[in-house]
Amino acid sequence: MSISHAPPGSPETDIPETSHPDAAEPTAPGPALDLEPIVPTSSRRTRVPRWLRRTTGPVLLLALWQLLSSTGLLTADVLASPGRIAQVAGDLISDGSLTSAMTTSLQRVAGGLLLGALIGTGLALVSGLFRIGEDIVDAPVQMLRTVPFVGLIPLFIIWFGIGEAPKIAIITLGVTFPLYLNVYAGIRGVDAQLIEAGESLGLSRWGLVRHVILPGALPGAMTGLRYSLGISWLALVFAEQVNADSGIGFLMVQARDFLRTDVIVVCLIVYAFLGLLADFVVRSLERLLLQWRPTFTGR
Repeated sequence: MSISHAPPGSPETDIPETSHPDAAEPTAPGPALDLEPIVPTSSRRTRVPRWLRRTTGPVLLLALWQLLSSTGLLTADVLASPGRIAQVAGDLISDGSLTSAMTTSLQRVAGGLLLGALIGTGLALVSGLFRIGEDIVDAPVQMLRTVPFVGLIPLFIIWFGIGEAPKIAIITLGVTFPLYLNVYAGIRGVDAQLIEAGESLGLSRWGLVRHVILPGALPGAMTGLRYSLGISWLALVFAEQVNADSGIGFLMVQARDFLRTDVIVVCLIVYAFLGLLADFVVRSLERLLLQWRPTFTGR
């Protein structure tokens, strides 16, 4: 009887001598380990709401102010206490004098801002879009920009009288130049490659202005509008102290004559509140109109 041997490399000869690990006998399960997830230190800290962080500084300032007034280190002749100012503000609101003054001041700012925006934006478009417009418009505007608008108050009184016209003219002049500078810089700051891309797509000159240049200049225009709003309230302070018989500035002049620091501070707080409200409106408008522009919002 013959015994046959399998050739090398056949299944019979390639069987490994050691058994597979899966064939090993199962070991007894050990005790389960509780592993805590690794969390970054920055995320473990309790986050303070942003609105609370932003209000901490003013609240501490008010507390220090009240403390100095209560201890007598800050007398009422120099500066009234926050409690007294709140009481006076309530009295002015209840008798309607503060509401009437705010309405008059808002009307003056709105009129001056509208005229200044039309004039400043119109001049910037003429100067920014056309070289001949720049040659004719830019030099006179730069000359007038260096003249303090407060110094023109006597001329405005001579030209327009002592009514509402000189007050609105002062605000208009203060608003015009920031808008002009920022809109002009926005137009001239549009990327030349975008202009070439628009021309290669067959856009006409009006199409380039509408679809490329004006959207590119819009961020600068929004910045100019924010500057103009701040200057409009500054111009209003000067305008309402010149032959005025109504408005927040008129209340301040009366309070100055009677040494009422509490009324003066109330008027200043109203100015600040209205300016903050106007800036909030412009920033909301920026978020609405500039959704296409990615920006850095801080970390």
